[in-house]
Amino acid sequence: MQAMTQANSQALNPSNPPSVAQEAAHRISDEAAFLLARARNMAFAEAAQGRLGQGLTLLQDALETEPLAHELLSDMAALLLSAGELTHAEAYARKALAVSPDHGASLYTLAFAQSGQKAADEARQTLRHLLQGDALRSLLHEAPDLLPVAMTELSRLDALLG
Repeated sequence: MQAMTQANSQALNPSNPPSVAQEAAHRISDEAAFLLARARNMAFAEAAQGRLGQGLTLLQDALETEPLAHELLSDMAALLLSAGELTHAEAYARKALAVSPDHGASLYTLAFAQSGQKAADEARQTLRHLLQGDALRSLLHEAPDLLPVAMTELSRLDALLG
């Protein structure tokens, strides 16, 4: 949970500008971006205080305003994963990836949701995608502390699957 919270809070850092492709795919006003960042921060603050349900509600409310904000979808997936809601976490991660296919945090969440649901082959494929190219750059930009965890899980799955 702490790693996911750090990853998602780092994604809110204004010194981490979105890529040109992301901007072109989804433009929102500075005011809307500020409100979304605020909602994301508040949601993770609620979750950190043990009020996961309230955090999820805040994200859901924000998604009603910006249903294609991959950061919100990814945050929802991360909180659901931390709550053990693997099926729902996978669904939200997939929605985020439909908007931004190489979003590192979403791929990370998807892989762990798949792994937790005993879909080892799919999890391994997702981790391999995560650990190369634009997806890896995204992860390193937003959440470099998740890289060793992803690498460890891929090694575990490789050993398990041969």
